[in-house]
Amino acid sequence: MQCWDPRMEFLPREDLERLQYRLLKLLVCRLYHFSPFYHHRMESARVHPDDINTLDDVNKLPFMYKSDLRDSYPDGIFTATTEDLVRYHVSSGTTGKPTVVGYTAADLHNWTDSLARGLSSCGLGRGDVVQVCYGYGLFTGGLGLHYGAERIGAAVIPASVGNTERQVEMMQDLKATAIACTPSYLLHIGEVAERMGISIKNDTSLRVGILGAEPWSERMRTRVQDWLGIKAYDIYGTSELSGPMFSECSAQEGFHVWGDLALVEVLDRESGEPLGPGEEGEMVVTMLQKEALPMIRYRIGDITSMETDVCPCGRTHPRVRRVTGRVDDMLIIRGINVFPSQVEYTLMTIPEVGRHFQIVVDRKGSLDDMLVRVEVSPEGISDRIQDLIKVRNTVEQKLKNTLNVTVEVELVEPGSLPRFEGKSKRVIDRRNL
Repeated sequence: MQCWDPRMEFLPREDLERLQYRLLKLLVCRLYHFSPFYHHRMESARVHPDDINTLDDVNKLPFMYKSDLRDSYPDGIFTATTEDLVRYHVSSGTTGKPTVVGYTAADLHNWTDSLARGLSSCGLGRGDVVQVCYGYGLFTGGLGLHYGAERIGAAVIPASVGNTERQVEMMQDLKATAIACTPSYLLHIGEVAERMGISIKNDTSLRVGILGAEPWSERMRTRVQDWLGIKAYDIYGTSELSGPMFSECSAQEGFHVWGDLALVEVLDRESGEPLGPGEEGEMVVTMLQKEALPMIRYRIGDITSMETDVCPCGRTHPRVRRVTGRVDDMLIIRGINVFPSQVEYTLMTIPEVGRHFQIVVDRKGSLDDMLVRVEVSPEGISDRIQDLIKVRNTVEQKLKNTLNVTVEVELVEPGSLPRFEGKSKRVIDRRNL
């Protein structure tokens, strides 16, 4: 088993929790005394550093929200001076101001080390060639994976996104053994390769996919692995936390959240009460060692569950299960909560449909209307109308059983739905247009 930092990754749970408490106490003291933002928040919540006496006391601290970052644009929450900063990253900012994240040298070291642990746990190291197809520049994905791969001694192809035929050629010519990108872009690469007469499974050296930046289901993983002949690993992170930071290990049973860097809670979305292992709720993260942009109880909005038992790989750090959706991605259709990930999961169980779909939500009169456009797979193509009607009816019934709401299904030709080089845009909500 490959491992980057065995002393920390296999630290006994009791020792890990003691370390987390010490780091939490230091963080709270520092921010109470030196951060006007956090001092005000703690005063308003009537909590003092002296009130933090156990790790469970984290629930006494106030939450932090995405709106706080936007309201303090660009650097109102920073606790490092310009002289201490060595880099900025900026999120895309789909609503309001973008999020600016600053980094000290220590922040970059911890970010890179976190990824080195994760990539090593996926079996990567010296001798591997990692093709990084996340965007470079202001986006955190490309540079994060780039430095993490270099830290473990792998060679890096800084491909970024786009020019997909050239990506396939580089993958072959430079004998890439791993690729880091969004799941949807990897699907697109596979399709382009097939049009070029190239099989990723048989004609390349690719064996590992590091996939993230958008939700994807376990069924999607199975299809990717079977089709492309690789092991597909989930990776997680957000711009606010640093970027991609936590990945699955070889066991593929949730991504490890390194406890010396982050303290994770999973809370009930309505009450804010902590949930037990395996119970699904909203993930809340406290970054224990960030210097430039500290984060205490940041409500990310991702829906997941957490496991606290020791992983089959032997690592003792908590594992967070696959993100199933986001609070702000949730669609309410006729009073029913619907997540795009539920649609994907259901479609991946039907061999007659392809890997790409699109959800269109509209309002007809006073009622919400949901249309799912899905490509037909090669197995589902037929000249007989009756066969296509049967496939459509099957899809509609399975979606209704999963979502508890009736949806309309439109079957479309393979390759007719949009492909995306970055994050996929699978939902079009016309109700507010």
